[in-house]
Amino acid sequence: MHAVTIVDGTLEWREHADPAPGTGELLVRVRAAGLNSADLMQVAGFYPPPPGSPVDIPGMELAGEVVAVGDGVRRFGNGDRVMAVVGGGAQAELAIVHERHALPVPDTVAWEEAGGFPEVFTTAHDALFTQCGLAIGDRVCVHGAAGGVGLAALQLGVSAGASVVATVRNEHAREAVAAYGATVVAPDQFVNHGPFDVIIELVGAPNMTSNLEALAMQGRIVVIGVGAGAAAEINLLSVMQKRAVVRGSTLRTRSLEDKASAARAVEHHVLPSLADGRITVPVAATFKLADAQAAYDRFAAGGKLGKIVLTA
Repeated sequence: MHAVTIVDGTLEWREHADPAPGTGELLVRVRAAGLNSADLMQVAGFYPPPPGSPVDIPGMELAGEVVAVGDGVRRFGNGDRVMAVVGGGAQAELAIVHERHALPVPDTVAWEEAGGFPEVFTTAHDALFTQCGLAIGDRVCVHGAAGGVGLAALQLGVSAGASVVATVRNEHAREAVAAYGATVVAPDQFVNHGPFDVIIELVGAPNMTSNLEALAMQGRIVVIGVGAGAAAEINLLSVMQKRAVVRGSTLRTRSLEDKASAARAVEHHVLPSLADGRITVPVAATFKLADAQAAYDRFAAGGKLGKIVLTA
């Protein structure tokens, strides 16, 4: 097979040995693979994959067809359309997926959408519901809402009956983001729209002081992105007085069991809405896998609305 390959901080389309599925694993012919900020960090040498994942083939989410199965596989078989979050190796012609992490791709969903779905919607669903216990009627703020995870969190919040405020830096993207059902504001204006029961932090350190100011009593902040900085100083008295919860979350380094639980939650709560179009995966641009460097450059340039997806 060929795969996007990290070579001295750049990307090349190189030949590799075909992977073979082990016990409980699927071999998937990749049709589409979403690009995420973690992929750029890995190429730069700052975010190594977990043990067992390829160290030189990036990619954390994919969609494709099962072409072989390992011992003990029960649910999926050859020809099935699946998508999944993986520890790495998604940006290749063939990839290994553990069966318990795989989701069926609805017939109504195109490969490009499926390839950009698993990472962002699993991250957003886990942050909103598992980490923050989102309830009907809660007020939610999503920072960085023009990106993949932000748009996913916005849609999930709206569909759950929450009132959602979204911050978007690019003023030209705000109208398009608002079409998904949120009140969209500039990043320096969100405090005026609080207090918030839940804040999804996808930007990082610069927002933390204002986040606490805008938080409701017993409010919850979950940090799942730090692109604008990771080191923040916060007022612990505010945390105490508001009985606030500040937590962080990632998916990549979790155990097989934790990832399987997150996948089943998404399958139960989100997949029906994806299948009937109530939730969508906005795709900003597609690139061929062999042209991955151009896709990474487009991602790094910013200003996109939704996902950048690599296709076979």
